[in-house]
Amino acid sequence: MKPFTLRDALNAVNGRYFGDEAALDRAIDRVTSDSRTAGPGALFIALKGTRVDGHDFMAGCIAAGALACLTEREPAPQERPAIQVESTFRATGALAAWHRSRFNIPVIGITGSVGKTTTKEMIAAVLSQRFNTHKTQKNLNNELGVPWTLLRLDDGHQVSVVEMGISDFGEMRRLTHMVRPTIAVFSVIGDAHLEFLGDRQGVMRAKGEIFEGMDGSGLAVLNGDDPIQQKCHPDMRRITYGLGEGCDVRGADVRNLGEAGMRMTVRHSGGAFELAIPAFGSHLASAALAAAAVGLELGLTGEEIARGVAQYHTVGDRARVIHAGDMTIVSDCYNANPNSCQAAVDSLMRLAGKRRVCILGDMLELGPRTAELHRGVGAYAAKAGVDLVIGCGALSKAIADGAKAAGGDVLYYEDKAGLIDALGDILRPGDCVLVKASHSMAFEEIVERLTGE
Repeated sequence: MKPFTLRDALNAVNGRYFGDEAALDRAIDRVTSDSRTAGPGALFIALKGTRVDGHDFMAGCIAAGALACLTEREPAPQERPAIQVESTFRATGALAAWHRSRFNIPVIGITGSVGKTTTKEMIAAVLSQRFNTHKTQKNLNNELGVPWTLLRLDDGHQVSVVEMGISDFGEMRRLTHMVRPTIAVFSVIGDAHLEFLGDRQGVMRAKGEIFEGMDGSGLAVLNGDDPIQQKCHPDMRRITYGLGEGCDVRGADVRNLGEAGMRMTVRHSGGAFELAIPAFGSHLASAALAAAAVGLELGLTGEEIARGVAQYHTVGDRARVIHAGDMTIVSDCYNANPNSCQAAVDSLMRLAGKRRVCILGDMLELGPRTAELHRGVGAYAAKAGVDLVIGCGALSKAIADGAKAAGGDVLYYEDKAGLIDALGDILRPGDCVLVKASHSMAFEEIVERLTGE
């Protein structure tokens, strides 16, 4: 983190200061909400969690050498120096926004319903071929994660790639005024968070708030294969990427290599180049093309872009292929919505195996169309040729119903424990098995049973 003074922090959050005036000109070299890391030079932010209140650790942090605390209550003498604010949550965002303003570098903000983290990692891998690249760690993409991402910016960074995730209107507006992206990249707009956003048009409106934090010199990088994005015309320059003929950065001659990934030709106004994606999943073609579009915009060569894509690594439990004895397991338990489930089914069908089996669980926050969307996923899997569709979870009865209505072979388990107990009787050597559900369903437990991990 690029250091700043306690006085800078005080002004950024517009707080009330308690402590020795001389301390205001001392340098803060890191910001943390973890009391275990709040040693010398740290600003400790006392956040209230569901189980732990950071205010209870303020005195210990000061005793350990922390420079100051950010607090919502008036600090006791042993908890000073301290800055008091109305909300430490909002103050963290204000501090991050001020810190971001200190950097005149390209900042790529990434949004969408599906594939944000994959696109972020792909873009960062590409840009790292030429620039010292700062990026969101893991998936810290919400109103608390984004500030921590921005506060890690340092003088050595030449470009920043920031994932921006939301679930309701207004959240992106707050995020974009922190991040102030110079380039906005959209992955896919799909059926996610419909409980709050209503429909895909609502999702697009909510995601489109990202443009409010950009000026006229910004660039929108849109997915040209996504019909709803084709209607998006922000008041700034825009380019499109995708597999369609009309895309500015287009993937052609796509060769799917199954578990080994895929190869394709990237065509753009300046020429063409070849690239290979070294990971499993049909959705990766879109992420690689988004990365190519950003790379070309920032002056990278085709060779640099191809080298960056070749260095991409899957993050977390996203389309992770595991060989367990005679079975192949695709562990995709990080999250799920109808669009990502359909993409996962498409990818599964490209794997060689005696049977393709889908174990699909509940998809959350889909609003009044929940049952309809679950039925649609089941029907899609059956029509795609999946040999056995297994629904698991209260909402996933509709997945099983949809698959059965479409002529598929189906099993249904109301709870995960019952399914886990039956796995030995259901699966066979040579099966390729997709395991996917919303993260809160903890379907990694199914994967652990199948793989012995």
